[in-house]
Amino acid sequence: MAQRRVLNLAGGVICLALLGYALYAQYALGLEPCPLCIFQRISILALAVIFLAAALQNPRGGGRYVYAALVALAALATIALATRHLYIQSQPPGTVASCGAPLGVMLKYSPLTEVIRKVLTGGGECSEINWRFAGLAMPAWVLIAALFLGSAGVISNSRQ
Repeated sequence: MAQRRVLNLAGGVICLALLGYALYAQYALGLEPCPLCIFQRISILALAVIFLAAALQNPRGGGRYVYAALVALAALATIALATRHLYIQSQPPGTVASCGAPLGVMLKYSPLTEVIRKVLTGGGECSEINWRFAGLAMPAWVLIAALFLGSAGVISNSRQ
């Protein structure tokens, strides 16, 4: 049981480290996040909250399955967002819609459902690749992290 708590705490810390690097990339490296990047940050934050809540509560019995399901849900949302982002980035230049209004402006003047629809269809700013590590763009690393964290969270919270 203590091992589950440690694994959940580690998952939460890893998520917070990912968010910390995203903020470092934004403010120290000057890489402005696109709307899909911001949505990925939100889903990683949700994953961190779930991991940290599971570490604090350290549930027994059926409660651990609830946390396993919540981790799976947050990880799958992150995976879907990162996959969509990678798909948009893989399109040939000129085939992606031009940049729209910034996310803050869209949220101010449009209903949330319309903003989500616009963001998921992607804009020009989401197709730009301005950061790579080991040949992979940032959404690819988010995808890898979400696969790893989701799998580890589901396994550690599901087993006895």
